[in-house]
Amino acid sequence: MQALMKKPPIDTGLRVLVISCPEEKYESLVEFLRKNDCTMDDEGGIPASVVYPERTPGTVLRGLRYRDSLTQVDLSKLAGIPRRHISEMENGKRPIGRQTARKLADALNTDPRMFLSA
Repeated sequence: MQALMKKPPIDTGLRVLVISCPEEKYESLVEFLRKNDCTMDDEGGIPASVVYPERTPGTVLRGLRYRDSLTQVDLSKLAGIPRRHISEMENGKRPIGRQTARKLADALNTDPRMFLSA
């Protein structure tokens, strides 16, 4: 039997949390965290475009579909959108308009802006 080579991490009682929030709510969130003795490494935060450079409406759609364990066919039935269109949106070959974003958001229980502002 092999012995464990790596020591288990020491529990410091601290937890690291990664948070995404709208810019207009950022300052109030920072204030709340500071009032609760949380420390932050970076003043001003890091823009989402730096952390998620490949974030596009299509990758957001694919990620939300994966989160809900849905196939393109399943999502097609839920949203009333042809499966081929879902595939094209995920691959960046078809834009996601406002009406389509609303249908997808209803089916995936999210905000339509997820598909418009990515």
